[in-house]
Amino acid sequence: MPSPSRANRSFWDADAARYHAEHATYLDGFYWCPEMLSEANAHLLGDVSTSAVLEIGCGSAPCASWLVEHGAGFVAAFDISAGMLARARRKAALTQADVLALPYRDAVFNVAFSAFGALPFVRDLDAALAEIHRVLAPGGRFVFSVTHPMRWVFPDDPASLTAEISYFQREYEERDDAGNLTYAEYHRTFGDWVRALRSSGFSLLDVLEPAWPDDLDASWGQWSPERGRVFPGTAIFVCEKPDPAALD
Repeated sequence: MPSPSRANRSFWDADAARYHAEHATYLDGFYWCPEMLSEANAHLLGDVSTSAVLEIGCGSAPCASWLVEHGAGFVAAFDISAGMLARARRKAALTQADVLALPYRDAVFNVAFSAFGALPFVRDLDAALAEIHRVLAPGGRFVFSVTHPMRWVFPDDPASLTAEISYFQREYEERDDAGNLTYAEYHRTFGDWVRALRSSGFSLLDVLEPAWPDDLDASWGQWSPERGRVFPGTAIFVCEKPDPAALD
């Protein structure tokens, strides 16, 4: 039986062309979410001009490329899909890898971030967070965006405002006629995220829930102006790996 990693690698390899054709505007820069919150405006990573930065689940690495173009010290990025990486502009140091087994030394990065990458697609969240914690230096910043936990209760229809799915249903898996896993995505409640971050050794500094901009009329799958004006579609977690030396 394919693992979630193998299933999602195959899915994203096959879907890379469609994804880039459909989301060209979003992929032209560093945006945290379908609400089009840009890092240029949000400054969630802080000053990275002298930092070693890692993008987690980078796809074709538009965010990492933007950081390189805007003066980041060193930028590495990885994704599980060769099909997605093949479309990257190759400005960052790119690697094909799984977040569950990162090919980097301990404590080598000052900043790690992910814009809807990797974390929603792994069943073993604790293992993924442990790897991210391992490669971050003490005092390092970790910022990631995911589907807002509330959004999970609504169907894919972007016009629907009726909750139909249990908030406590924590997995969505697609299988072929033979029962083989072909796509996997995993839901975490807000409590799940907080407990997972704490148990992995991160300090949670902030959570952002971007509002839908009044001038944004483009939909992205289940994200839409109709929904975005009523409830949030994205949660952005701002975290830190504590530095024991700073407490002395």
